[in-house]
Amino acid sequence: MNKRSGLLLGLLMTCSSAWAAEEGVKVISPDRFHLEAGDLSLGLSQDWRQPLPQVTRALIIIHGRLRNAQTYLKSGEDAAQSAGQSANTLVIAPQFLNESDVKRNQLNTQVLRWHGNDWMAGEPSIGPGQVSSYGALDQIIKHLGNRKLFPALKEIVVAGHSGGGQVVQRFALTGHDHPTLKTEGISLRYVVANPSSYAYFSPQRPVKFDVASCPGFNDWKYGMQKLPEYAKGQSAEVLEQTYVARDITYLLGQKDTDPNHPALDKSCEAETQGPYRLIRGHNYFDYLKQRHPQLSHKLVEVPGVGHDGDKMFTAPEGRKVLFP
Repeated sequence: MNKRSGLLLGLLMTCSSAWAAEEGVKVISPDRFHLEAGDLSLGLSQDWRQPLPQVTRALIIIHGRLRNAQTYLKSGEDAAQSAGQSANTLVIAPQFLNESDVKRNQLNTQVLRWHGNDWMAGEPSIGPGQVSSYGALDQIIKHLGNRKLFPALKEIVVAGHSGGGQVVQRFALTGHDHPTLKTEGISLRYVVANPSSYAYFSPQRPVKFDVASCPGFNDWKYGMQKLPEYAKGQSAEVLEQTYVARDITYLLGQKDTDPNHPALDKSCEAETQGPYRLIRGHNYFDYLKQRHPQLSHKLVEVPGVGHDGDKMFTAPEGRKVLFP
């Protein structure tokens, strides 16, 4: 294939992905979680409305830009089964729907929806009420802290791949405190898998670039300027101290090295972080270690895997991170 044909193929793949997004998702998750702002679509491995005395771990697994929550639910269930942890693990897969999904599937007006991919950056829903996608995750975590329903819960893991990895990284950065978890002795961990980009705490970037040609490089979701409403009242310094103190693992596919992957963020803001996902992850981890030599975060590579959420989480390395 010559260079021109390759570029044309890449363009067609990108366009087809965009058309698919406009058409809306085919599979809507069957469960609903009622919030003040509306009902969040989600998938569950067990019925969490009744007490689950055997559950010691909850895995909140977040989809990418395709919003295919049920696919991620199955990956989480398969990983738990392979690790011998099915019985004591509750897998929760929230689904951040947008307008096209609601239209295609003729959903009722109570189902929460976001504008386009705004859910990735923690923006508020556009109907029926307003809640940040990160705020919705907070409500899930709060529900899991209910000892009447989860008397044996010891750990909550928030994991996401690709666009979901972007969500988890930013949610770990801006996420609100949950005093009940500390009181009840429930730990909270984050697993960030193969995101296209990361939120930096300073204007420093690993790739040299012309600031004049990329003026938004340090704006949210890439930096600390113009933070979302969800992070209101928190300074960049406080956010950074909170973030580095959290239990975070970066899970990177050793073969996620395609600089022309159709789902890769190719904006100038993302390109300042490196040419492809594997190196962007390493660059960010190195950046954090430079700023915080005692950093306790971990970076784990998954051999032989590229940009594939199911293979990332069900591989031995992925299972070990999710179910240590």
